[in-house]
Amino acid sequence: MTAVLACDRCLRQAWLVQRLGGRLEIARHEEVRLPEVLALSDEDLIAALGGPDPKEIRAEHASFDPGPARAAAARAGLTPVCVHDPLYPRRLAEMRDAPSVLHVAGALERLERLGDEEVRTVAIVGTRRATRDGLEVARALGRDLALAGVPVMSGMALGIDSAAQRGAVDAGGLSVAVLAGCADVPYPRRERALHASLVQKGLVVSEAPTGGRAWKWSFPARNRIIAGLADLTVVVEAAERSGSLITADLAMRLGRDVAAVPGPVTSSVCAGTNGLLRDGAVLVRDAQDVLDALYGAGGAPVLRTTAVELEPHLAVIFDAVAEGRNTVAALAGTSTERAEQAMIGLTELELRGLVRREPGGRYAVAL
Repeated sequence: MTAVLACDRCLRQAWLVQRLGGRLEIARHEEVRLPEVLALSDEDLIAALGGPDPKEIRAEHASFDPGPARAAAARAGLTPVCVHDPLYPRRLAEMRDAPSVLHVAGALERLERLGDEEVRTVAIVGTRRATRDGLEVARALGRDLALAGVPVMSGMALGIDSAAQRGAVDAGGLSVAVLAGCADVPYPRRERALHASLVQKGLVVSEAPTGGRAWKWSFPARNRIIAGLADLTVVVEAAERSGSLITADLAMRLGRDVAAVPGPVTSSVCAGTNGLLRDGAVLVRDAQDVLDALYGAGGAPVLRTTAVELEPHLAVIFDAVAEGRNTVAALAGTSTERAEQAMIGLTELELRGLVRREPGGRYAVAL
């Protein structure tokens, strides 16, 4: 595959969208439909958002030099890939308002994999204020889908998004984070370690050029990229008014499938997901339901948690918990040294999302 990467025209368009970022923010408050604006040509975008006297913006647009943009991206460790490049994800290119350039952190062969027609992809999104159960479900979905070879997309936000992506990374699968700001800047800052893991083992992408800022409109704009990259969007937990529902709506508008994890009808954090199910979304209980939606019933089996490669001492503890020896005392007997080793091992398994702590000091295998 011959790479073109980012052409001058597309780099100019990416610059223009950022240059008009403040005007786009005003337009958002005036309830202008963002997808329609982002689908405009450069000249139409300047005419729509350039104000009463757009001469200055037209002059800047005409004199735009792509050289510094390429150099800035290189310094930041990013590769700009435009819609004219064969590496540009084909699912995303189908959108009228597809970003002209994706700024990519991570190895380009992983981006190439997203263009493989045999590879199905899934977005997992949800609330930042996730419950413990929601986080466990999201992490298990990310892990099990990764083990089945399915790339997992999300926005690296706190809560459901980062839990799903951490599950996929821990399982050694491909996960793609789409950021509202620059791809080289971790957002939120608390997810710096996850960002570093994704750059090393997966991908981080953004339409924002190096040095560009994230506006409020950048987040729903980011959501359209997540929906555009995925064959199926799964919402784990979402309130009635949620950015995750924007992603689901965008996916439906693209003719892509939407699925949701059910939750208690009394829970406000599950009101949005339960609403999606009421309106016909695919019901998801576990990764097998997702794989059945992608490939048909029985088309692809889930590789269970035991398939995750564990260090021998952790595998022994994991198997013991699965067999019912689910307390530190049961694992250690009367040995203080074994009790300390068991506690350390259980904590490591919990951090990896493989076991969960329950009332009474007991542990259980996670989903």
